[in-house]
Amino acid sequence: MDQTAVPGEGKKIFFLYPHSVIKDEMLDILIMAGFETYVTADSGRALKLLEKFPGSILFVNIDERFTEKEWEAYIRSIQEGNATKHSLIGILSYNQDTHLMQKYLMEMQIQCGYIQLKLGVQASTKIILDALTANEARGRRKYIRAFCHDDTYATLNFREANQMFQGKILDISSAGIAACIKDLEEKAPNAVLKEVQLKLHGSLVMTDTIVMGKRQGDNNVYILLFDPNRLTREGKLAIHHYIKQCLQKYIDNLKV
Repeated sequence: MDQTAVPGEGKKIFFLYPHSVIKDEMLDILIMAGFETYVTADSGRALKLLEKFPGSILFVNIDERFTEKEWEAYIRSIQEGNATKHSLIGILSYNQDTHLMQKYLMEMQIQCGYIQLKLGVQASTKIILDALTANEARGRRKYIRAFCHDDTYATLNFREANQMFQGKILDISSAGIAACIKDLEEKAPNAVLKEVQLKLHGSLVMTDTIVMGKRQGDNNVYILLFDPNRLTREGKLAIHHYIKQCLQKYIDNLKV
């Protein structure tokens, strides 16, 4: 299923050669905040992704791979390229050289800031969140929806009226899921399915879900919202971590 952006759905955010703290901690926070975030460890592929998704945001770790002059040339090539000039750029670095910061911010006029990672994860995350919000990276959407119809390990099960039901999760967001559940009797809107167990590629999440209705054109596909009062913090983290995995798998498999 196509996950390319449509008007109002926000911008794709790429991290090029991200520091471990970005991959291990910050990405989950950004996805929980509703930002569609990916990583790549290939500068050439990053350019192709920016070409494919005009107006995307690229945060570059300038502490890796290239010299200062090579990074400057790379970023200028993005700014001046016909297919990439609408991209927005931010810098990530432990380097606190004020002249280097001024070059990127004042001379090269990057739009998403020079984030000093020595400030710590919390401060750096806040700066990035502020930059993404200022550049309307979230768009009008509240939640990121990830498609997992081809993941055989994304399933659910629950018991009702002494009968066990199983289903296949087709897509997921922090708000709920679309799932194919066969042989389930008709449910009125706002009906509650109790103690639904989600299996998300090795992670188990237990929650109640609220039936919003069926997907148009398919009587077996239900739209279910998570009951926020029945979803633990650990469950929320597991869902967002799985969304991150789905998004990354999509971008890794994309032919550009």
